[in-house]
Amino acid sequence: MTDPSHTPAAASAHDAFTLYDLRVEVIATERPMVCNHRAGDSFTLRGENLEFPPGQTFPLYPLAALLPLLPAKQRPTHPNDWMTTDADIACPDPHCGGRFRITRIGTSTFRHADVTLVPLPGAPT
Repeated sequence: MTDPSHTPAAASAHDAFTLYDLRVEVIATERPMVCNHRAGDSFTLRGENLEFPPGQTFPLYPLAALLPLLPAKQRPTHPNDWMTTDADIACPDPHCGGRFRITRIGTSTFRHADVTLVPLPGAPT
């Protein structure tokens, strides 16, 4: 049996960090949508996991455009940073009127030792 005091999470009681949970929702505009997404379609990002509603799909190309922004939106940012204030992202298809609204909906706490094998500086190896 494993001693819980020797698990990675217990290795450092001070290795916690918090990320925002995000909701990404398709928003309609006055222009028609040409991609395979509909107003109201959404997904949630918690940590590194995307959660889709049952039976809902999400097109690859808009997802690929959104992915680089999501880790930055998960982290606390300065109030004057555009990443804090700008929430609507255009579909990458120039003919599509779809927009994607990224909303911070809560927080989740993680421990460094639970998400990587790389030790924190100064941590015992």
